Amino acid sequence: MPRFAANLTMLFNEVPFLERFALAKTGGFKAVEFLFPYEFDVHAIKSALENNALKLSLHNLPAGDWNAGERGIACLPDRVAEFRSGVGKAIEYATALGAPQLNCLAGKVPSGVDPKLLHDTFVSNLQYAAGELKKVGLKLLIEPINTFDIPGFYLSKTEQGIAILDAVGADNAFLQYDIYHAQRMEGELANTIQKYFSRIAHIQIADNPGRNEPGTGEINYEYLFDLLDRLGYSGYIGCEYKPLKTTEVGLGWMGQYEQE
Repeated sequence: MPRFAANLTMLFNEVPFLERFALAKTGGFKAVEFLFPYEFDVHAIKSALENNALKLSLHNLPAGDWNAGERGIACLPDRVAEFRSGVGKAIEYATALGAPQLNCLAGKVPSGVDPKLLHDTFVSNLQYAAGELKKVGLKLLIEPINTFDIPGFYLSKTEQGIAILDAVGADNAFLQYDIYHAQRMEGELANTIQKYFSRIAHIQIADNPGRNEPGTGEINYEYLFDLLDRLGYSGYIGCEYKPLKTTEVGLGWMGQYEQE
């Protein structure tokens, strides 16, 4: 059976962040994930996890100035020092909070920069991050994101991500496969998951169109969950969707799946 993690950046976001953990537990989740923990005290987050018997499936590396529209800095040649400093900060949080993996957002393509330089910068930064994460037993993830929601995002398709991972050459570096983003960019969800299953370490979900909860759009999630079971996927499935109404109202889809 699938195991779901509540993405607290998007779910229960009508209440302050540290209050969302209790709501996730009440909603039936056994794990959570979120984009960034860095504006909160690590001990406060750890207490929220422990008090609600929740595991943390992942969070992201620092990704630049999010409020200003940045969506990662890993491919940016002029931000290498900042990226590498952020790796250390992310490791501190992840190890304290028990997260087994960290996701790296590539960033948007800047104008006028040689594509080869962007590629080489991204690969080099990922090699550095994978090496640092391996020292403490963590996995590194990269995530293709659709360019309708984030125009200009550098990493947007599965095969591109696999090629990047091949260039990085690290045995602790994997793909974070977000089914919503993949549906928007390329479709072929079941075939792609099967083809690259050994390279995928984390799954995220939302339906399309609208990026709302499963069952509100065109994606056959019952089929895909069955497929993941057959393939032996044992990780959490991150619920990174925008509730159509409120989070609580939209949790009915999850009731048919018994949580371990």
